[in-house]
Amino acid sequence: MYTSALARPAGQWPFRASDATPMTFSAETLSRLVLIAIGLAALAIVLSALASGRRRDRGPIELDEVLQQILDGQAAKISRLEAAVRSLASTDRRQERLIQGAVRHMGLVRYDAFEDVGGRLSFSCALLDDQATGVVMTSINGRHDTRVYAKPVLEGQSSYNLSIEEEEAIRQALAGPREAVPAT
Repeated sequence: MYTSALARPAGQWPFRASDATPMTFSAETLSRLVLIAIGLAALAIVLSALASGRRRDRGPIELDEVLQQILDGQAAKISRLEAAVRSLASTDRRQERLIQGAVRHMGLVRYDAFEDVGGRLSFSCALLDDQATGVVMTSINGRHDTRVYAKPVLEGQSSYNLSIEEEEAIRQALAGPREAVPAT
């Protein structure tokens, strides 16, 4: 928590390590920060060269200790930012692989499995990833019991015989992304 210098007892810093929460930035933000840091470092070098250019002896540029510490600190910050950008890029690639294996396509077909049972309580639901692999589940609701079946799907096909409703659920899932799945 940040407090003003007036409200802080003498000898205490405005930020404590225990109060620090990790900051997360997007790759674009980190790239901009790196460019800003590089620009500030270049500006400091140019200003230092201009200031030393006004000297009479035109000897080698000598950086005083304070300026050298500032430049060293900026170089260290740039190195940390570059490492953070590399880490974020690696994390992004891992997450992309995970997302490809996640259920992202769904199709749902509701129907009456038997003539004497109404209300379209039976259904077939296909849950597939980007490679059309996943499962199709079917629930058949009868007057006295309900049965549930699950059949694996690999690249849009199943090694098991599929009902018309199960095939339709898979077709709906593969038809493309939708904001909501209509129950047909």
